[in-house]
Amino acid sequence: MFPVNDKISIAAFILFGDVELTVNCASELLKKVPEYDIMVTAEAKSIPLIHEMARQAGVNDYVIARKKPKVYMSDVIEVSVNSITTHGEQKLYIGKEDVEKIKDKRVLIVDDVISTGESLNALEKLIEVAGGNIVGKAAVLAEGDAADRKDIIFLKKLPLFDSEGNEL
Repeated sequence: MFPVNDKISIAAFILFGDVELTVNCASELLKKVPEYDIMVTAEAKSIPLIHEMARQAGVNDYVIARKKPKVYMSDVIEVSVNSITTHGEQKLYIGKEDVEKIKDKRVLIVDDVISTGESLNALEKLIEVAGGNIVGKAAVLAEGDAADRKDIIFLKKLPLFDSEGNEL
């Protein structure tokens, strides 16, 4: 359990280092998602998931929105995000090469956990600016009220907890 503020705590869900969990989550998500041309995720916790989904789907490409622009990125576009798991404002970036992969394509957004939806909103803005058509938004877990959303695909609900560790 990790406190977000003095009233709410979240349970950590981290795919890094758990190959079996990542493989199985990727397999189960692929059964639920619509047809797509390219997948997009935000750096960093969802990278193993999107990689494994691409491998299982037999595709050799996906896009990662970076937290900082890299020297190899040209004509960078950016959006701001305020995620529940990160202190303060962050930015997400994609460069011209990734814009070309997204433009006029059916895009599937992939994430490990959707909670407040702020990271998801930032990815949606990036994809919109890049000219992509979002056909689905998928995550392993939907945390708290996100599980009530009708616009996301997820495997399981992850509850929120009060400061004592009791499920809300």
